[in-house]
Parts: sequence; C-alpha cells; structure tokens
Amino acid sequence: MKRIEKITESALDRVEEIYAHARAYMRTSGNLMQWAGGYPPREQILSDISAGKLYACMEEDEILGVFYFAAENDPTYAKIYDGAWRNDRPYAVIHRVAVSEKSHGKGVARFIFDHCFAQYGNLRIDTHKDNVPMQKALLKSGFVHCGTILLANGDPRLAFQRTDA
Repeated sequence: MKRIEKITESALDRVEEIYAHARAYMRTSGNLMQWAGGYPPREQILSDISAGKLYACMEEDEILGVFYFAAENDPTYAKIYDGAWRNDRPYAVIHRVAVSEKSHGKGVARFIFDHCFAQYGNLRIDTHKDNVPMQKALLKSGFVHCGTILLANGDPRLAFQRTDA
C-alpha cells in the first residue's frame, strides 16, 4: 500500500540516488537540458528537508518517488505567458518530482499528484518542454496546460494547474 511521508536526513543518500536516476532518465527520453549540472544540489535537498517540505511516496520501507510540496506562492508563477492561470486563488506548488528506477509506469506520479490535490485543491507545477513523460503524467492526473512561466534564470517552463473549481 502506497503512502506519503516527510523525508528525513536519514534518507538523504537514497533521495540523491533517485534524483540522479531521474536526471539519467530525462537524458534517455530526450530531455537533455532539465536538471543539468546535478540539480537539485545536496544543499537544496537538505534545505527542503529542514523546511519539512520534501516528501516521499513509500511502499513498505521503499522510497518510490520524492517531491517538494508546499502551500506557498512561487515568484516565478507571478507572470505567465501565452495563456493564463485558471484562477487567482491561493495555491500549493509541487516541485522536484522524481520516481525511482523501479517505479516507472507504476502510478507513482499520479499517486503523488492525487495526494497533493487531496491536501490542497488548487495546485500549480511546471516542467521543461522536453519532459514529455512528466507532461503526460500531469495531463493524465487532471492538470491543464496554462501557458509558460520563466524561471529566475530566464529559462522557460510549461505551466500546469489542477483546481477543484
């Protein structure tokens, strides 16, 4: 039975392995640019853990996937291009979603998205234009493509939203 729990520092090595696998998987699926240079760095992961915002999708004692989740405004979502957000209500964000090497195609991303939606009925997330597997997972999970946002460094990302209204 899958469940969601907060990640602690004791799982740091496994989390870094899952992120490394996700980067490699992106490269083999044609996404050559997203998470380049070892993103997310160890310092980011530790910061997410200490803030209590990094979660794991678990089954028994195994981490199937990891993700950042928080009810907070993302400054890069303040301006959207080539579209519009579905509403201006407060929202939660999901970032840095990664699935373990053994968990592809087993509904882990959908479980994560559904869990987050049950916690907060207005979600925003973004992904790289070349991350086709993530785009498909988002659309299958009820997210709608809303337009394009720009990261702090100016890189464009496809923006998605799932809302209960």
